Amino acid sequence: MNSNSTMIVTEYLSPCGTLELGAIGNKLCMCDWIDNPLHESNRTNIAAIKQCVIERGVAEVIETAATQLDEYFARSRQSFNIPLAMIGSDFRKLVWHQLCTIPYGTTDSYGSLARSMQLPRHTRAIANAAGANALSIIIPCHRLIGSDGKLTGYAGGLAAKRYLIDLERSL
Repeated sequence: MNSNSTMIVTEYLSPCGTLELGAIGNKLCMCDWIDNPLHESNRTNIAAIKQCVIERGVAEVIETAATQLDEYFARSRQSFNIPLAMIGSDFRKLVWHQLCTIPYGTTDSYGSLARSMQLPRHTRAIANAAGANALSIIIPCHRLIGSDGKLTGYAGGLAAKRYLIDLERSL
């Protein structure tokens, strides 16, 4: 079995919750909160789409991701440079790429993001795409908040979202 027919997964203990990191080949395909109600379906969907089996283990890209996450939580890294496998529809990938343009230490609203994408009537679809992001933190969906400035749903829970926003703003 070649490395592209296996998704290697391992847990990463962050200061605000446990993530599962996943890699297919030399690309990170998952950085998902294990407490996320959609975690098992995210994991299963990725494996089904990529037609691979899931095995616990280590991979170089996972080790790189863990190091970069450590640096992020230590406030010495503001962006990630990890090869990613974004697995989803073209629309979801478009949203995820747009999420990566929200600067470190700032937030944006779902509505504002929809307007910047010239899709002002698609706020709910954009929110759903953000919620389907299996690469949390790396693709910073935690930077999305409600138009009233309040925290809204997050796969890692609102406490983790608050932690991440506060972490980024504390520099």
